[in-house]
Amino acid sequence: MPHAPLRGTVPSAAGPAPLAPRAATWPALVAVYRAQLSRARVARIPLLFVATFQSLGIMVLMRGVVDGGAEARAVVAGSSVLVVAFVALNLLAQYFGQLRASGGLDHYATLPVPAAAVVLGAAGAYASFTVPGVVVTAVVGCLLYSLPLGGLWVLLAVIPLTGAALAGLGAALGLLAPRAELATVCGQLGMSAALLLGVLPGGRLPEPVQWLRDLLPSTYGVEALGRTFAARPDWGHVVLDLGVCAAVGVLSLAIATWAYRRAAVR
Repeated sequence: MPHAPLRGTVPSAAGPAPLAPRAATWPALVAVYRAQLSRARVARIPLLFVATFQSLGIMVLMRGVVDGGAEARAVVAGSSVLVVAFVALNLLAQYFGQLRASGGLDHYATLPVPAAAVVLGAAGAYASFTVPGVVVTAVVGCLLYSLPLGGLWVLLAVIPLTGAALAGLGAALGLLAPRAELATVCGQLGMSAALLLGVLPGGRLPEPVQWLRDLLPSTYGVEALGRTFAARPDWGHVVLDLGVCAAVGVLSLAIATWAYRRAAVR
C-alpha cells in the first residue's frame, strides 16, 4: 500500500526554485558605483595624488620653454586632461585586466546585474576621482601661465565626457587583453599617448602624428578646454569638441560592455 507524503515535504516532481529577477539597470548601476567608490577610496586616492603631481610637474617643466599663446593653452589643457587619462584609462585597464585574470568577473557574472551596469558603475567611480585633480591642475596652470580663469566652468562638461570616453577605452583594453600584464602595458601606452600628444599644439606636429592625435578621445577634451583660454573663445567649436567626446564615450562604453559579456562567459 503506497504511503502518502508527509505533511510539509516538497514533492519530488517539483522543479528548482525560480531565480530572482534581474535588477533594473539604473539601481544596479548605482549599487555598483557606490561599491566601487568605497573600494577605490582607499586604494586609489594615493594614485590620484601621483597623477595630479605628475601633471603639475609637467606644467612647471614646460614653463621654462613656453611663454604664452597657443603653446601655453595646450600645456595647461593637456596636463589637466592627463589626470583623467591616468585614472580613467590607465588604472581602469589595470583593474579590469586583474579582475579577469583572477576570476573576479565570475562574482559579477553570478549576480542578477546587467553588464552595462557593471561597466558604467566602475567607469563612473574611477572617473569621479579625477575631479579634484583636474580642477587643481587647471587652476594652478592658469595662474602659472597667466591664463583667464573665467572659462574653467567648462570642466563641468569636459571631465564627465572625457572621463566616459577614456574609461570606456580603459575598460575595453583591460577586458580584451589576454593577460593582466598586457592590460597594464596597454593602459600605460594609452596614458603616454595622451601625455605626448595632448600637451603640444596639433599644428606643430607632423601630419601622421596629427592623425594619431585625432584618434585619441582625450584630444577633443583638450581642445575644448584649451579654446576657453583664448581672449574670445569659439564656443561653437567647444560644443563640437564636447559632442565628439560624448559620441566617443557612448561608443567606447558600448564596446566595453560587449567585452565584459565576452569575458564573463569564458
